[in-house]
Amino acid sequence: MRRLWRQTRSFPAGARLMMANQFAINLAFYMLMPYLAAHLSDGLGLAAWAVGLVLGVRNFSQQGMFLIGGTLADRFGCRMPIMAGCLLRTLGFALLGWVDNLPALLAASAATGFAGALFNPAVRAHLAAEAGERRVDAFATFNVYYQAGMLLGPLVGLALLAADFRLVCTVASAVFAVLTLLQWRTLPARPRSAADTGRESVVAQWRGVVANRPFLLFSAAMIGSYVLTFQVYLALPLAASDALGSRGTAATTGLFVVSAGVAVLGQLRLTGWAKKRWTPEQALVRGLFGMGLAFVPPALSPRASPTAVLVALVAAVALLAACSAVVYPFEMDTVVALSGNRLVATHYGLYNTVSGLGITLGNLGTGALWDYARDHDATWITWTALALTGAACATAVAALARGGRLTAPRRQARPVPA
Repeated sequence: MRRLWRQTRSFPAGARLMMANQFAINLAFYMLMPYLAAHLSDGLGLAAWAVGLVLGVRNFSQQGMFLIGGTLADRFGCRMPIMAGCLLRTLGFALLGWVDNLPALLAASAATGFAGALFNPAVRAHLAAEAGERRVDAFATFNVYYQAGMLLGPLVGLALLAADFRLVCTVASAVFAVLTLLQWRTLPARPRSAADTGRESVVAQWRGVVANRPFLLFSAAMIGSYVLTFQVYLALPLAASDALGSRGTAATTGLFVVSAGVAVLGQLRLTGWAKKRWTPEQALVRGLFGMGLAFVPPALSPRASPTAVLVALVAAVALLAACSAVVYPFEMDTVVALSGNRLVATHYGLYNTVSGLGITLGNLGTGALWDYARDHDATWITWTALALTGAACATAVAALARGGRLTAPRRQARPVPA
């Protein structure tokens, strides 16, 4: 903790604010969201299709609007979308706890999703601008706060849930209300990340981002890493449920704790270790390859032994979290570098949209492959496919690095007025 505190204090106040902001965002989000489906189905008596629709609307409104949020941040500064996103979460979370009809629930869910699309690219762009040349260290520290919020949020939510689900929503809403006021008082009207947009139209800015071929290639190459990371929510819990039956839920909770704990405790050490020994490109490639290797233990574990399966799943989650921690700060820094430090939030917005679509398609494929493999008593097929996905991502990024595609694009000099 002392190392985290020293590292945090070494950054400017604006960067520290984004770290604290993200911790509070995740704390409030994860104290509510893990228990929303049960509230909708058991508390309100909604049909399964309605529960899926409410949750799906939130995901779609966030993933589909990231580009809008990033564009607003670049055009008007990060302050406005961060404040607007926190305010929308305040209203959306309050509604989720106090309304009981489907149209209102859908509106609340859409508001919470769009809120994330507004502040996520802006927070990362503002952090990158404030950190300057220390972006890798800043994103590593940022990820510690991100994961800590994920770790503590469900525990706080569970404690509040003992009283009432409405109390969970009210407290989560209050956290975002406080964040809204904090951003209003402290964020500058137009930070450095919003500069240099000129008087281009939005369409012209989007064309410029889409024309950034190295950035698009990197975005495509990294899709598989997000599919692998999401398996903490899909394939690994399915495996725990199959092997442990009724004890699978408790095991899944334990896997979440291991994943977040590794990131919180190991992020700064792993980043420092990687910076001393590897170039950024090497850290990306080796981290991605390690993420694929994380799925080898489940592939080799005997299904007949629940203990062996559980040990393999814990090993998989720990290795996946550690390698993700290696990749994340260099990945975020690469996005800034490939943007040429221009329209950074828009680049982050498009990057998040591409990864979100990749997660959706990847989960469909993983789920279908899991059903096939389980029906044929060959779950090793799924784990092998995931391991190969990591290897493919690492190979793609290595190819981009060899071709010089991971360096910042050259910007044309502008004429200086007389």
